[in-house]
Amino acid sequence: MHRFVCSLLLALSAASLTTRAAEPVTMMTNAWPPYVDQQLPDQGLAVELVTHIFARAGYPVENTVESWPRAMEGVRIGLYDVLGAAWYSDERASEFVYSEPYLVNELIVVKRRDLPGKFSSVGALQGARLGLAPDYAYGVDFTALPGTTLVYENHIIQSLLNLLNDKVDFVVGDRRVIALQLEEYLKDRRHEVEVTGITLPPRSLHVAGSREGKRTAELVKAFNAALEDVRRDGSYQQIIDKWRKRYAL
Repeated sequence: MHRFVCSLLLALSAASLTTRAAEPVTMMTNAWPPYVDQQLPDQGLAVELVTHIFARAGYPVENTVESWPRAMEGVRIGLYDVLGAAWYSDERASEFVYSEPYLVNELIVVKRRDLPGKFSSVGALQGARLGLAPDYAYGVDFTALPGTTLVYENHIIQSLLNLLNDKVDFVVGDRRVIALQLEEYLKDRRHEVEVTGITLPPRSLHVAGSREGKRTAELVKAFNAALEDVRRDGSYQQIIDKWRKRYAL
């Protein structure tokens, strides 16, 4: 009898693991190369990392790429399980549960090389024309800078073109994103752009699920545990190093 009970428990445990593995994480991301891009290897750095981490926890991932507003709405109302690449903000935290950060985004300010002056603080942007993306949690209130004109574009490449065409004075963006855009689309003019000395708060990248989501607590807990595991065994760093070699600025 004891042997039968043990066998039954083992069978139920195996069935539970099989069921969990058969239920993929439905993830939404927005196109954001090199972090998310269906044309890049493994769909981009963020997707590769998140897929690797969830796989370690026993979950396959099905990723859908949409615009950022649609991605947030899809997860918010429960059509999808998680956002795959989200910056934290207090406002969003009222609706979403965030994982531990799995990547750090270094925000930089770039300018045309021929723009004179030394720029080493956010205050130096006063009175300038500043290229930004809408709905980004930069961690800095650029609207508080006196006399600054904020020029929003949906795609960073448009902001960089505005910079080169003297329609804005500075562009704020992620270092890897700007490096990729310059390398892929503006290689012949890359030398005209330089990074200023302005330091911005780094932004942490997270997986996030709706506070109303039925699987959110389970998935975030599993992701956090697996994240520690892949960092310990070195597989996390291998992915980071691979992408660092591809895009640097």
